Order: sequence, then C-alpha cells, then structure tokens
Amino acid sequence: MPGTSYRAVDSRSLILQGSPSSTLIENFSRDLVATDLVASLTTAVMTSVAIPLQGGDVITSLSFLSGATAGGTLTNEWVALYSSAATPALLGQSVTVTTAWAADTFKTFTLAAPIAITSTGVYYAALMVAATTVPTLMGRTTARAAVAGALITGMPILSQTSGSALAATAPGTIASPTTVATIPYCVAQ
Repeated sequence: MPGTSYRAVDSRSLILQGSPSSTLIENFSRDLVATDLVASLTTAVMTSVAIPLQGGDVITSLSFLSGATAGGTLTNEWVALYSSAATPALLGQSVTVTTAWAADTFKTFTLAAPIAITSTGVYYAALMVAATTVPTLMGRTTARAAVAGALITGMPILSQTSGSALAATAPGTIASPTTVATIPYCVAQ
C-alpha cells in the first residue's frame, strides 16, 4: 500500500492494523498471539526473535506485549536490533530504562538512533529485562524448541536466548544462542 511499510497480505489486514501511515512490521500477525509465555524471559538474559525487514525500512522503535505477570523491581530494560548476518551484529539499541511494566501492556522502546535497513532479510529484535520479577510476554509457542530452530540450512531461528548477567549494554553480537520454543510477539516501527 502506498505510504506505508506495513506488509499486509491483503487490504483487509492493512485495515485491521489501523491503516498505518508509517513503518509497522510484526514478527507474526497479532491474531496469532495465543499464549502468555511464562518462560519467555530470564533476568539479565537477552531474548531475540526473527523479524523480516526490507531494504528501505527505517526502524525507530521495538515493542513487546507483556502477559499476566508484571515486571517487578526492574534494574535494566532495553531492546536492540541485530543484523541478518550468520552471526547477527548489533545495529543499535534503546537507552536503558527501569520504568514499571504492568501486566497486559504493550511497551514501546525507542532506539537511540533510527536504523536504516539496507538489505532485505531476517533480522533479530531483542529484549533484555533484569529484574527481581521479569514480566511474562505474550506470543505463541511451538511444540518443541527444535521447531523454532533452523530445521534446514538457511532457515532462520525464530526465537532464541543468549548472554547472561547482562546489564545496560547490548552485546555486540548474538553469540552462542539457545533456540527456545516460546516466540514473543514484537512490532518494529
């Protein structure tokens, strides 16, 4: 549709998203959000999800939807966007925040600088929360972690965790990831 970077399957999908006039990219359609992903976050560990981006997209924020459990005593929260390389490299991150994250809340994190996507591919939107109680996230789940993994050569991992004891700064790459069955819902704008 002219004037938007939302890639709907048809005009009905575009209308259901409020006919956005700016970039709006989901990692999967919001009508497929079906589960409160109880084990979706671990404190101070990064969770990253595959998100399809096209050359020409300009990403200024990433958003995630909490589930029934709110975040408590938050010490660091940030999002980051990683490249489509075999070892995904950090393209940019949001500032670190410690604001409350209530249950059932769509939270948007603004990136420190807009990220211009130069080539079409699968990128990774990452979220890290360090807290006494991490929020649960809404999304979908696969039967087993292997289903969310690269089943054949070239197939992207849909959801993964990496790092430990992370604080205010996103790692330079997604190193030594572990594929997980939980796939949090994410929106890039």
